Amino acid sequence: MQPPSLMMYQPMTISGVLHHGTTQFGDQEIVSRETHGPLHRYTYRDMGARAAQLAHALRGLGLQPGAVVGSIAWNNHRHMEAYYAVSGGGMVMHTCNPRLHPEQLAYIVNHAEDEVVLFDATFAPLIKAIAPHCPRVKAWVCLSSAEHTPVIEGVPEVLSYDALIAPQPTAFDWPAVDETAGAALCYTSGTTGHPKGVLYSHRAIVLNALTSCTGGVLNLSPQEVALPVVPMFHINAWCIPYSALVAGAKLVLPGPKLDGASLYELLEAEQVTMTAGVPTIWMGLIQHVEQNGLRFNHLKRTLVGGTAMPQALIARFVDDYGVEVRHGWGMTETTAVATLSVLSRQDMARPAAERHAIIARQGKPVPGIEIQVVDESGHTLPRDDKSQGELMVRGHWIMERYYKADRTALVDGWFPTGDIATISADGVLTIRDRTKDVIKSGGEWISSIDLENAAVGHPAVAMAAVIGIPDPKWDERPLLFVVRKPGQALEKQEILDFLTGRVAKWWVPDDVVFVEALPVGGTGKVQKNELRKEYGSGVPNGARTD
Repeated sequence: MQPPSLMMYQPMTISGVLHHGTTQFGDQEIVSRETHGPLHRYTYRDMGARAAQLAHALRGLGLQPGAVVGSIAWNNHRHMEAYYAVSGGGMVMHTCNPRLHPEQLAYIVNHAEDEVVLFDATFAPLIKAIAPHCPRVKAWVCLSSAEHTPVIEGVPEVLSYDALIAPQPTAFDWPAVDETAGAALCYTSGTTGHPKGVLYSHRAIVLNALTSCTGGVLNLSPQEVALPVVPMFHINAWCIPYSALVAGAKLVLPGPKLDGASLYELLEAEQVTMTAGVPTIWMGLIQHVEQNGLRFNHLKRTLVGGTAMPQALIARFVDDYGVEVRHGWGMTETTAVATLSVLSRQDMARPAAERHAIIARQGKPVPGIEIQVVDESGHTLPRDDKSQGELMVRGHWIMERYYKADRTALVDGWFPTGDIATISADGVLTIRDRTKDVIKSGGEWISSIDLENAAVGHPAVAMAAVIGIPDPKWDERPLLFVVRKPGQALEKQEILDFLTGRVAKWWVPDDVVFVEALPVGGTGKVQKNELRKEYGSGVPNGARTD
């Protein structure tokens, strides 16, 4: 029999993270690009005081412990305050994706039972569309000063955030909460059926934040300047708003301007050393830098997730600009990062192309996470980098069941991700495709991800996507969508010739559709369901194929 622990127990809570950050690093800076006006600057200590004011204001609106507060907002300092005020006050912070269809957004506001919704002024038209369908919401609060708070038709009163918190005390008696209690709520993208909610505990968030600070993950410290481009409505912004306070790093919040020029200006002006976002964002940034002959003078590394990053883009960051790329995998159900590719000392001695190929994979599980792949019968497959099956994951910050679900989502204690993957003998994960995106042609599997990454390797290709379309002989065949870089005159046969020899011959698509833009969701992922709606039965007449 094991002897009982003799260690002190202290619950892991969001208010504990706030206390640590504001007392140990109170003078550290938070810079926020406002929806209106210039950059906003203040300290961790200032942020904590305003979070306390918001906590008082929410109590004044009648909210009790366990109440759910929604947000439809960019990455800015007021949203940051809400992160801590709501969860720290014993309530649940529900971050909503503003790029969902209004019907979906109204559904999740009602399903979550939001009592107050905080929103940025830019989303006033969205509030007008959903408010009549959200009768439970007691107050709609615009994250702005009174002068920038809009009047919204159909909403009796829109409160100004600054006016709401101004008269409140700057100190708050943060309640003691169970570390396993719900702290934050985020819904899946809902590409099939209604979005599903994932309720994160205080413990899961804090453990992930602690792990994220380590050298093998984000490597945050008081000397670092972190800019999360990944939205705060998407998986807790990969926990960076929490990790920054744990580590004492300067935090830069980009607001609504996520184009290449705006991001570059902020990266340089604030001397950002670390950033995080999805590949589509970095494609836009690199295009801006290349077109204007610029350099990164401070940026040391970027964390990439959401979708696979093409090896060609990795090479541009690493070889051309000296920026380390850390390529990871996670999903709404995993709280934030679950695996990450970080080069070892031995890897650094390899040729550049080999290093980029290693980074292009999804890496090894971070501490606290385990992974395996299984076949259709649920049998564990060998770690030989060839045996392909569904990725299963378990760990300290992995979801057990969806919000309000009456049954577990786990299979034999593991969460089935819906990703098709392989694992190498030394534990390196490679995502091959989503179960819904993988293409079965003539009884063999074609990875849409690998095809897309190969296509983006062409110097004239800005973005690419692949879907499967019905074929009478082969069951399915890949259809390639290409967005050309500005000023490029790439043609169909040229891209097909480029792919020949880079992928298996039978993988080469039968057709190519050139488009001005791909449908991209709020998290930066290409919405392949939209492509399937239009092209799922083949290339319509008039589509550009050359």
